[in-house]
Amino acid sequence: MLNLAASFNEQLFPVAPFLFYVVIAGIIFVETGLLIGFFLPGDSLLFSAGLVAAASDDINIAFLVFAVFLAAFIGDQVGYVIGRKIGRPYLEKHKSKRMMKMLERSERFYEKYGWWSVVIARYIPWVRTFVPPIAGAAKMNYYKFLSANALGALLWGAGITLAGFYAGSIPWVKDISYFLAAFFIGCLVISVTMNLKSINKA
Repeated sequence: MLNLAASFNEQLFPVAPFLFYVVIAGIIFVETGLLIGFFLPGDSLLFSAGLVAAASDDINIAFLVFAVFLAAFIGDQVGYVIGRKIGRPYLEKHKSKRMMKMLERSERFYEKYGWWSVVIARYIPWVRTFVPPIAGAAKMNYYKFLSANALGALLWGAGITLAGFYAGSIPWVKDISYFLAAFFIGCLVISVTMNLKSINKA
């Protein structure tokens, strides 16, 4: 019986860290890549993930950072493609003078300031979800977007996760890291709930 329990624990042990990586990366991807994820506050989630990694020997911080970077990078790429392949044709099909002026302004803006706006938008909730599809619809140069996306994913995704990890590595912070992570995740849930309620009322 003890051997059976030990065998079960050995099989189950790798699952929890794997699910942790998948859930964190999945939420970051949805927030950055799909418009329906605009209400997800990724900053708190990334910092909490870093705290958990610092407190747990099972979570590999290097793998976590890589998963976050990949999810954030692919998410923005998907958003850009949605704007370019779906958003632009839709706007052109239902064009009006007002819409065409807005597109022209967007094109001029992204031509001049698009690179920095993609990087900076990472740090602004809601905005980071909408900037990539708008950049795609405005036909921002793909390679400029690609480089800005990569830098933004690195500075934001990896940066905030590592900030949480190193904060959790401080002895007194590490002792309460799970409490802090629970606090941030609780704030995340409350924020999501309030955002959904405000959307339903609108």
